[in-house]
Amino acid sequence: MVPGARPLLIDAGVGHPDHLDALDDVLPQGASTVVVTHAHSDHASGAPILCDRWPAASFCKIPWPERDLAAVPWHAIGDGTVFETEQGPLQVLHTPGHAPDHLVLWHADTRTLFGADLLLAGTTVTIPARHGGDLSAYLASLRRIRALAPRVVLPAHGAVIHDAVGLIDRYLDHRQQREDQVLAALAEGRDTVESIASRIYVSLEPALVPLAREGVLAHLRKLADDGRVSVEGDAWQLRG
Repeated sequence: MVPGARPLLIDAGVGHPDHLDALDDVLPQGASTVVVTHAHSDHASGAPILCDRWPAASFCKIPWPERDLAAVPWHAIGDGTVFETEQGPLQVLHTPGHAPDHLVLWHADTRTLFGADLLLAGTTVTIPARHGGDLSAYLASLRRIRALAPRVVLPAHGAVIHDAVGLIDRYLDHRQQREDQVLAALAEGRDTVESIASRIYVSLEPALVPLAREGVLAHLRKLADDGRVSVEGDAWQLRG
């Protein structure tokens, strides 16, 4: 780093003292820019504290008005915004699905993706359908990133991903298998999120049931987008 330079920080964390101490160690003068990848609390709730510590910094994100913290003077960015850094430009790619404002940052020179919550090694990404999640959008985001063929993905959680294309292909296969299970449950006459989830997720730990239902709802809404199912009240059914 050039002496005196103030770098860009990706995500604000939750304001935990250990995190703040670590930031003070590596960024004694603060950051010039903080890019928040989406408004979920584990990425954004530390922003007010950092804003107080670094009043000259710009806090940037794709807007999600219903969730964005009013205490932060956000600078709105969008798909294609470019941040110039000492290591070359970082381009914002809007990748909704996990959240409507979700973004990743693409370093084309090294084909490195700062992936936020788009991809996670060893597990799948939740699509919180009742809280801004959209499976149709998420699948489109995956395909967009697959076309870039990243060399490496640095996710917000977990291990570095070195086979992004392979992982995305596994994600797409997994989602197709889950969609087939939802359609099979509907064909059996199961017509509620709860009954479909209980058919697909057998012997699930009680704490995981809400997540399973969110996943089922995300698939049902995607199938509705595709014109393959309809809903009346809480009852879902196959069309045609």
